[in-house]
Amino acid sequence: MRHPFPTPALALALALALALALPPSSASADEPRFGIVVHGGAGTISREKLTPELEQQYRETLDAAMGAGYAVLEGGGSSLDAVEVTLVILEDSPLFNAGKGAVFTNAGTNEMDASIMDGATGAAGAVGGVTRIRNPIRAARAVMARTRHVLLVGPGADHFAEEAGLELEPPEYFRTDRRWEQLQRAIEREGIELDHGSDTPDAPPATDKHGTVGAVALDREGNLAAATSTGGLTNKRWGRVGDSPIVGAGTYANNDTCAVSCTGHGEYFIREAAAHSVSARMEFAGQSLADAAAAVIGEQLDPIGGTGGLIALDRELNVAMPYNTGGMYRGLYLSDGRREVRIWED
Repeated sequence: MRHPFPTPALALALALALALALPPSSASADEPRFGIVVHGGAGTISREKLTPELEQQYRETLDAAMGAGYAVLEGGGSSLDAVEVTLVILEDSPLFNAGKGAVFTNAGTNEMDASIMDGATGAAGAVGGVTRIRNPIRAARAVMARTRHVLLVGPGADHFAEEAGLELEPPEYFRTDRRWEQLQRAIEREGIELDHGSDTPDAPPATDKHGTVGAVALDREGNLAAATSTGGLTNKRWGRVGDSPIVGAGTYANNDTCAVSCTGHGEYFIREAAAHSVSARMEFAGQSLADAAAAVIGEQLDPIGGTGGLIALDRELNVAMPYNTGGMYRGLYLSDGRREVRIWED
């Protein structure tokens, strides 16, 4: 049940979201507006546990990824191409929970999800529960471009990718010691929680970070696009799929409103159709991008226990990056000169 009036936690989330919304672009109306915004996950990102060396790696990889996407846009490429290129770089990095760095399921496998959406046409493509595709975002783009479907899952999606000539990898490619150790800790923690009776379906997952990656972009033609890719939740079971491959929940793009990519506890983002809700608030309630994004996090997700964040971009080059966790890996590179990578508020 949603709260009719803001609770202290809700007020804090709203304030944080509004504080993190960036000011409108100052570019001349005659100049082409284009740019890209990225995220690498949200969660309890401790300054104490994130060493200076590792922090630098995160910042450099995010900057390189959005730099590649920006280069596509600067050269006249499409927003779809830009978000795909950006996510390929993040999927190839073991730092993030996508592609090479995907977390493990309870069965000790890696099952990945991704989606992409074109704001100009409303076309979308997605894959879920894939195990062999090096870059799931490429598979999502192929589903959109080469089939009459939107979402392919499991072995069928892997088979489609093989037929489409996409690069496949053996299971050991996706294995990293860091993710394997996370699984062992999660299994141990789960056993302790069950011993104490904490086995409710809505209990928070045995992890404190949502490492999904995503990008939203605006190209020179004024077209928006969004893309999201993830390895899901550590210790997930039974073919669980979160919000990332679900259009309207984890990814959404509409030229009339905005492009959105989400990261967080996917079950809550699905229930609230979080990505589409940002667009709907703009379209039907007349809210600004900043207000709409803040409201989704602060008024829809926070009161029901949903943790995470989102990035959003509109055709005026306005950017919003609200979250209700300890931090969110995020960055932007815009044609008005703004270029930065953030993890925390400062």
